[in-house]
Amino acid sequence: MGFFDRFTTDIGIDLGTCNTLIYVRGKGIVIDEPSVVAVEKGTKKVVAVGAEAKRMLFKTPGNIIAIRPLADGVIADIDSTEKMIKYFIAKVVPRHQIFKSTRMKIGIPSCITQVERRAVIEAALKAGAKEVAVIEESLAAAIGAKIPINEPAGHMVCDIGGGTTEVSVISLGGMVVTSSIRVGGDKFDEAIIKHIHDNYGLNIGAQTAEKIKISIGNASGDDNENEKMQIRGIDSMRGLPRSLEIDSLEVREALKVPVRQVVEEVKRTLGRTPPELAADIVERGIVMTGGGSMLKGLSNLISKETGVPVLLVEKPLQCVALGAGMAFELFKDMSNDRSVYENLNE
Repeated sequence: MGFFDRFTTDIGIDLGTCNTLIYVRGKGIVIDEPSVVAVEKGTKKVVAVGAEAKRMLFKTPGNIIAIRPLADGVIADIDSTEKMIKYFIAKVVPRHQIFKSTRMKIGIPSCITQVERRAVIEAALKAGAKEVAVIEESLAAAIGAKIPINEPAGHMVCDIGGGTTEVSVISLGGMVVTSSIRVGGDKFDEAIIKHIHDNYGLNIGAQTAEKIKISIGNASGDDNENEKMQIRGIDSMRGLPRSLEIDSLEVREALKVPVRQVVEEVKRTLGRTPPELAADIVERGIVMTGGGSMLKGLSNLISKETGVPVLLVEKPLQCVALGAGMAFELFKDMSNDRSVYENLNE
């Protein structure tokens, strides 16, 4: 570690639609909380952030609003995003360390616009960062998954987050082919909500849909196990609470459309990959990261559809934040860093 590095706090952030994870150099992952902010109406004073705010989602009294400031992998509410980042950073960087320079590297989807990219940078700068860089999520995920990205060989990463799915082929430290669609864990939840409403006239919330997805959600029937689950919601005709039992076969049917979109994006990216790199991928496999990749049977389905081995990393949720933070060391010479830094003086 150089002399000036001792006075610098390097932070890697996965600013996700569903969860925000923060990596601090020398400490590892220090924050892993839902991307939710609860504020008072009118004053916009922050009441709660993260896990505490998520418990308030859709359950708040009239004077409090609980919101998710990110949607489809990008900032929908810059003011709330800034407050959320500031809250999390305050938990990991004490105020008495203000003499240190705080550098942030934030994972972003490759499909976002320049305006959306700038919004991410501005939110981090206003939250107190001295320097901010962005890095594509799949590149960060590859670093976090400890893939040797600087080798002259092809590596494919499929990162499925809450708002986006990004598929990239990486070689010699850069992305040769990349594609991104705004389909992820949230679209899985929405598909379950729609299926239950359309088929049973039962209205359920996003948190119930998420529980269904995690408990009995699946992308393929390879295990031949039909799990069942009791759920509760509001009858759309009578407006009264009602219980319902659903099984994993129904959930798989509900998830068909978004799952198919993910599979097709992987196939399209493989089709655009140079033959030499495609041969490497067939040998090494497709690496899956992100919370959405944990859907049961999804890795098997992608492998079956593509004919390529698929590997799910040990801690898929942490890869982007880990990789964003580790990139400071990997790209030690900042002039060679593919990220673009911006600071308060610009």
